[in-house]
Amino acid sequence: MLFGLSAVFSSSLHASTLTEYTAEYNVLRKGKIHGTATREFLQVADNTYALSYETDVKWMIFTEKRTEQSLFKFEDGQTKPLHYSLNREGTRPDKSFKIKFDRDNKQLFSKEKSYPLKVEWDESRQDVLSYQNQLRTELKQGKTQFSYPIIDKNGNVRMYNFKVVGEETITLPIGNVKTVKVKRLYDNNKRHALAWFAPEYDYMLVQMLKGKDGVEQFQIQMTAQTMKQ
Repeated sequence: MLFGLSAVFSSSLHASTLTEYTAEYNVLRKGKIHGTATREFLQVADNTYALSYETDVKWMIFTEKRTEQSLFKFEDGQTKPLHYSLNREGTRPDKSFKIKFDRDNKQLFSKEKSYPLKVEWDESRQDVLSYQNQLRTELKQGKTQFSYPIIDKNGNVRMYNFKVVGEETITLPIGNVKTVKVKRLYDNNKRHALAWFAPEYDYMLVQMLKGKDGVEQFQIQMTAQTMKQ
């Protein structure tokens, strides 16, 4: 189931704008709660951060526990992934894989292969979590259109495209929150995804909705958040 800063600031100032946080969410389908999710963002070294996302979902006979983590550098306003991992267990077959971005040698490695992936190196490529940090950064800059090349475990690249579609005050378990609403742009109309980011919470993700063929697949809503001062 489960998905205004100036560019001329110094890297040290960019790093200081990345606030550590923990956020808790309910996972819903058609208004009913079927699980929980947690996002945690930590600084682990100078200009180096870890973003993790964990979900625990139960729906009818379907169960899934999923943990993802991205480790990346953040320098000169740019998110530079270093390592991505995913572990999933539940009703579906268990799944686990890792991707390593060897930035020194400009190579990509997958857990499933003992040699570099045959893919041309591109500094702009992101993993499926690291791009979210870059999107938040660019939202703060006032941008309204976003495009990120996402790399998968086999070295394939998919473009994730988004645009801001407006501002909206939404009601969440934590209260009424003013948000910026972002839509993902797909190649067809079969799928849709919307995300709401709250400027008052440093543009943290507070709500997300995904659907397919006009049917809601799931929704997450923030229930609590803690930001490090």
